[in-house]
Amino acid sequence: MIQAPPAAIEASTIDVHVRGLTKHYKDVEALRGIDFDVRRGEIFGLIGPDGAGKTTTFNVLAGILEPTAGEIALLGERPREARANVGYLTQQFSLFDDLSIDENLRYIAGLRDVTADAFAERKARYLALMDLAGIGDRLAGRLSGGMKQKLALCCALISEPRVLLLDEPTVGVDPLSRREFWSVLARLASNEVTIVVATPYLDEAERCHRVALIYDGTIRSLGTPAELEAQLNCRRLEIRAGDIAAAERTLEGVREGIVDVQSFGDRVDVLVHDAPEGERVVRAALGAGGVAVTSIEADTPTLENVFVARLRELGYGVPYIPFPATRRTRTNDGALAIDGRGLTKLFGPFHAVDNVTLQVGYGEIYGLLGANGAGKTTIIKMLCGLLAPTSGTIALAGRTSDLRAASIRQRIGYMSQKFTLYDDLPIIENLRFYAGIYGLEASERDARIGWVLDISGLRGRERLLTARLPGGWKQRVAFGAAVMHDPEILFLDEPTSGVDPLARRQFWRLIDERARAGTAIVVTTHYLEEAEHCHRLCFMAGGSMVTEGTPTAIKAAQPGRLFEITTDAPERAAAALVDLFPAWRVALFGVRLHLIAIDDGDLDRATGALRAAGVDVTETRPLPFSLEDAFIGTIERRPAA
Repeated sequence: MIQAPPAAIEASTIDVHVRGLTKHYKDVEALRGIDFDVRRGEIFGLIGPDGAGKTTTFNVLAGILEPTAGEIALLGERPREARANVGYLTQQFSLFDDLSIDENLRYIAGLRDVTADAFAERKARYLALMDLAGIGDRLAGRLSGGMKQKLALCCALISEPRVLLLDEPTVGVDPLSRREFWSVLARLASNEVTIVVATPYLDEAERCHRVALIYDGTIRSLGTPAELEAQLNCRRLEIRAGDIAAAERTLEGVREGIVDVQSFGDRVDVLVHDAPEGERVVRAALGAGGVAVTSIEADTPTLENVFVARLRELGYGVPYIPFPATRRTRTNDGALAIDGRGLTKLFGPFHAVDNVTLQVGYGEIYGLLGANGAGKTTIIKMLCGLLAPTSGTIALAGRTSDLRAASIRQRIGYMSQKFTLYDDLPIIENLRFYAGIYGLEASERDARIGWVLDISGLRGRERLLTARLPGGWKQRVAFGAAVMHDPEILFLDEPTSGVDPLARRQFWRLIDERARAGTAIVVTTHYLEEAEHCHRLCFMAGGSMVTEGTPTAIKAAQPGRLFEITTDAPERAAAALVDLFPAWRVALFGVRLHLIAIDDGDLDRATGALRAAGVDVTETRPLPFSLEDAFIGTIERRPAA
């Protein structure tokens, strides 16, 4: 997190001024009188659940929508009058897929009246900054998701705006690209560009100067991440135990002193008001439940803890609703549901997938992780019969031929990366269509459709056009449609992309439930904390498998030791350490740094470099490797192709 400007500031340094902003859509109150100011050179975060009013706020600030009421000024002008000095990156990729990188930039520069000389200089500078230099003739439609977002940011910056509006700019972007993206934002802010950003990734929101939590069209909390975390008045206990699932179930039933419980693969996080008393309660509950405790460590809460706890206080959240009675439950008896061997896919001379072998048993959750363009979606499309492999063999549910037959397709569920329902149909008609495609009997159809509406929080609004749903709610409906026929094999391509933290929890409880019922699941995700739920993982790069194993084994295989460093200037500290160590060994996590020390002298060299840079180190402590640390380190260390 960059250090915030002083609190005592003059009105002339306020670049975004909002008072009493209200917006009605007929009988819907999207915004109910919100107030905030954004200072020059500040990164200001808007966080909130799906449908809270974030995108409506951005559309008003950008001058696309007129407010129903309120006082809104950007750079001292009304939004429409200020647009020449405002850049806006929308939630959906809004550039032209059939134009090249250079052509998209030239088109936007023309709209913004950028001179030819200025365009040439800025294009070279921003493409280099985004690591897109040298590929200006590549079509935008051929770029990975992360590269598309970088291009969109280049286009938003080509007129060198003084205010930048970013509506969930990193949704669908891999961890490596997200880290680079936020480094760019930090540099822009240091050059007095004012940034308003919405993000569902709350580890990203930790990097903002200040954050506003918006819910039901109203701002409920506002302050620095540290202030919001302090207001929670809780401690977070990281619990490692022999049986994580049993530990989570046991602790969810405890009401004394426990605020929240959430599992993360190899640990359970528990929020408590008092750490010593909370640890006593936890140990007693787990002991009574027969769960062996490996370790309990106390730490400060995260911004995600604040988000979840505050929204629960406000009554937000869809309760967990189990899947309706299933026709079958199959245990993982060693039989393979998916058996792909030597899978290769060429598009012309390009190797999208190169000799990948993966096998998934019934009841297993298998995660495919990799940067945008690594080949994950291509593998899923080959496995479920949408793409024929150039070479290799595939067996699904024991069958090796005629994998596109209706009898096989009805045993498979597929949720694609791109939303696959029909925007111009009501929600209920989309669900009836999918129920018919999957051959659900009338006796099952209504119960399954009702279940999808319930888990989506859309009961009573089923006649709403699907196009009118926020992105996170669309994901919930798409997930429900993919599993309503109770498939034996389930492919989920970034199912939680753009979904708020509470909804992500519900998704993974449902995914875990399907696996316990015997469904074989292949899932991709860029949110690596949730990848901890997978039984096995495959890291991919350049179409090839880099490593495979359980989350615990992959983290244990990392070289060196991981240290967390807390400083008074984390951005400046990160810049100093990147000059000393390879970039993959240094990561900024909100207000803290992670450093991978390979030998005993690395930590001393790091603290010495920080002192020389004028950075005060307040705490240094060893940590177990996170999956994000392991992923970035593994991918960055691989030999160059």
